[in-house]
Amino acid sequence: MTQSSMPRLRLLSLMGALGMAAFLTACSSDPTLYTLAPVPGVAQAGGPVVVEVRTPVVSARLDRDTIVRANSDYQTRLATGTSWSEALPDMVGHTLTGDLAQRLPGTTVFAENDAVSTTPSAYVELTLRNFEADSAGHALVTGTLSVHPAGKMIGPVLTSPLVWQSQDVVASNTTKLTAALSQGVAAIADQAAEKLRLLPPPLTN
Repeated sequence: MTQSSMPRLRLLSLMGALGMAAFLTACSSDPTLYTLAPVPGVAQAGGPVVVEVRTPVVSARLDRDTIVRANSDYQTRLATGTSWSEALPDMVGHTLTGDLAQRLPGTTVFAENDAVSTTPSAYVELTLRNFEADSAGHALVTGTLSVHPAGKMIGPVLTSPLVWQSQDVVASNTTKLTAALSQGVAAIADQAAEKLRLLPPPLTN
């Protein structure tokens, strides 16, 4: 090996080491975490004494490590490098619980699996099929909402389809998408609060 080739080999080795370090850093970088937040609404009196929000059923397409940004052209598009700060069903359930507690100030509202010893008098159940942006870039929340009395109380099961869409185009910005989806959960809370107020009071002996 000639003297002149030694510096070149050292330079190539250094470049290789730096490239590997950059690659490992990129692979080990943590995703940006996003969190839904309750959105204030109109407070309503006359709800049940205690309400349990059961953990929502979320489509497996949405319940993944990376946030689903949009659904268009027969493709599920992900927001690369992002993630929800907790499992999506739990996050939606906790956010809906916070929204409902604000809207029903005379009602104790808690999420399923919370450390609460009280017995609910009514349940809120939610199934989500869409929780991302649509093909036009608007946040879209669809699914089914059900509200019914607990236990053996006589009363209706109030079930209705959910379709909510944001006015603004938010698909290109994950922060705006998260804020819009939080508004979508708040709209669900508005409907749930109205349905809960329609339930008959529990039977008394």
